[in-house]
Amino acid sequence: MPPRKINLLDAADRRIAKVFDPYIAGDVNDSQVKIAKFGEVFDWHAHENEDEAFLVLRGRIAIDFRDGSIELGQNDFIVVPRTVEHRPRALSEEPVVLMFEPATTLNTGDAESDLTVTELNRL
Repeated sequence: MPPRKINLLDAADRRIAKVFDPYIAGDVNDSQVKIAKFGEVFDWHAHENEDEAFLVLRGRIAIDFRDGSIELGQNDFIVVPRTVEHRPRALSEEPVVLMFEPATTLNTGDAESDLTVTELNRL
C-alpha cells in the first residue's frame, strides 16, 4: 500500500476542534510530525531531553522566552532547543502550526496542566 497523502490545512480544519490539542500528522523514524491550532496562551514549559521545531502553516504566533519573544508568521520556522523554557501563543485567530519532535515529547513538557495531552489523535 502506498503512503497516504494529507492536505494538512484541510485536515486540521476538518478534524481539530479545539486549540492546543495536537494531532499526529505522521511518524518519521523515532519522531512525529504534529499539527495543532494555537490559542491565546499556553503553559510555560521546557523539554528536558527534546528539541522542538515549529513551522507556522497559517496565521501568526509568538513564542515567549524568559528574555523576550519571537513572532512567527506563515512559513516561518524555529527550533527551540531542549531545556529552554518557552510559552507559545496565538497572535491571530487559531493559527495552524506544524511541530517536529520525538514521539515521546509531551506537549506541556515539564509542566502538567489542563492543557496536557497524553493520548494524541491522528489526522
